[in-house]
Amino acid sequence: MKGKLTILGCGSAKPTKTTSPSAQLVELSDKAFLVDCGEGVVLTMQRLGTHTSRLYNIFISHLHGDHCFGLIGLLTTLGMLKRTQPMHIYAQPDLEKLLRPLLDYHAGDRQYEIIFHHINPRKHALIYEDRTVSVETIPLKHGVPTCGFLFKETHRVKKEDGSFEYETRKRYAYCSDTMYSEKIVPIIEGVDVLYHESTFLQSMAARSKEVKHSTAADAATIARKAGVGKLILGHYSARVEDHTLFLEEAKPIFENTALAEENDVIEL
Repeated sequence: MKGKLTILGCGSAKPTKTTSPSAQLVELSDKAFLVDCGEGVVLTMQRLGTHTSRLYNIFISHLHGDHCFGLIGLLTTLGMLKRTQPMHIYAQPDLEKLLRPLLDYHAGDRQYEIIFHHINPRKHALIYEDRTVSVETIPLKHGVPTCGFLFKETHRVKKEDGSFEYETRKRYAYCSDTMYSEKIVPIIEGVDVLYHESTFLQSMAARSKEVKHSTAADAATIARKAGVGKLILGHYSARVEDHTLFLEEAKPIFENTALAEENDVIEL
């Protein structure tokens, strides 16, 4: 079964007419995983006809609002829809401290359990694993503790002697938000698809370093050094209205680059 990535939001902190805050739906092995949850995720999912019945796991990269403010809306909506299956949230411990009072107040009568899995964004570690999909953290370099996520799809293959071994079929890396850091290269080396933030253009490099973000050229350089199959740019600054400028900056460095746009569905 083909894996796919749905872009639910690809903007940075300030929403615009064409971009919402960060959120993605990763689908592998007939499972759905939500990565980050900016404002408006519920509305976007409704517009796209996205079903939440296969969604059991949410991964939050860091606690800046544009990556997690949509959670309370999504979780309370699931309660109104009479969800009974548990929801697992993978994030640093402070998220649970922030969300629990809101959930108790706004969704105390929900019929499903919310299970928080505390992660350390500063360490590369395996945080989720089932028979066909695993997820690892990718430590990133940002203003607050932040990590990306590496998704691996594996399949069991029967060998000639009758035993089984597992082989990795697809790998997808999500890296947002971060400034340029070659430390992630060994972790994401050779992935099929890399989403790497490109908040700014190279002409805004000073501002990019100040707020610990990347330029399109930074993202493309990481993609080239890591030898990835395809690079997707996103997390655009509201200051840059023409997103094709990011593409023009990245392609000379890494040719197989594409822009993330709202509602895009990308094959993994």
